[in-house]
Amino acid sequence: MSEPSVTPVGVDQAGNQPSGDPNGPDGEVTLDIEIVGAIVPGAAIAVYFTRNSDAGFIDAVSRAVHDTTNKPSVISISWGAPESVWTSQSMQALNSVLQSAAALGVTICAASGDSGSSDGSGGGDEVDFPASSPYVLACGGTHLSASGSSITREVVWNDGQQGGASGGGVSTAFAVPVWQQGLSATATGGGSQPLNGRGVPDVAGDASPLTGYDVLVDGTQTVVGGTSAVAPLWAALIARINAAKGQPVGFVNAKLYKAPGVCNDITQGNNGSFAASTGWDACTGLGSPNGAKVAGAL
Repeated sequence: MSEPSVTPVGVDQAGNQPSGDPNGPDGEVTLDIEIVGAIVPGAAIAVYFTRNSDAGFIDAVSRAVHDTTNKPSVISISWGAPESVWTSQSMQALNSVLQSAAALGVTICAASGDSGSSDGSGGGDEVDFPASSPYVLACGGTHLSASGSSITREVVWNDGQQGGASGGGVSTAFAVPVWQQGLSATATGGGSQPLNGRGVPDVAGDASPLTGYDVLVDGTQTVVGGTSAVAPLWAALIARINAAKGQPVGFVNAKLYKAPGVCNDITQGNNGSFAASTGWDACTGLGSPNGAKVAGAL
């Protein structure tokens, strides 16, 4: 079996400096690489290291989008913060880079957050940015039960207060995109409201640490989850589709929303304020991937 090649790319004088702490940032970086490497064994993976600041984040994404050496066709982002935490200047600057990616045919997958409908903001309901950008594929979380290679049950990821839950809801920063017009968000208490902003997430995948991913971090075997695992999962699937197709599929959102049935529809569970429902919902979006059907649609 071929092995992936991993290339570190330093941005803004930052570089690859592992902390040696499996519970620190090493886990986040390693998780993404190992999930992509497991699904796409022959992948060329570039990992962008930068300073932990708004400017660093924006520069790193921009560098990846415009990287003429490594030329990524898909970018996975597991980093984000509630919309209210961002300055409008930083949010607009990053959203502009994400818009460029869509124009250049680069697919961007972003984690929707691990703190349910509040996104850990401590206030009311909030969504995570950059997942809430209309130019990314926002990736939420499910809790998966399987037997052998078949799924026996899949519900919204919500492991309670201490365990995390799929981020999702309605953006207050971005309008409803054309491909989400006419959709509604179902409330946990019953009833639904037509979207009055960009709905998050678009899609989902297994994110519960209780049903999570075996990874090796700093020599320690551990099981992790979170929507941080779902962004590289979808990115890896799209990379495989790009390889099979011989060209990048680019911005996929409109195509996925026009192809009902390519995702496993999640109809049970909630992420706090929002509940799963038939079709799109503000917990798991269109659902988790059926790889062959997603490939067919793209």
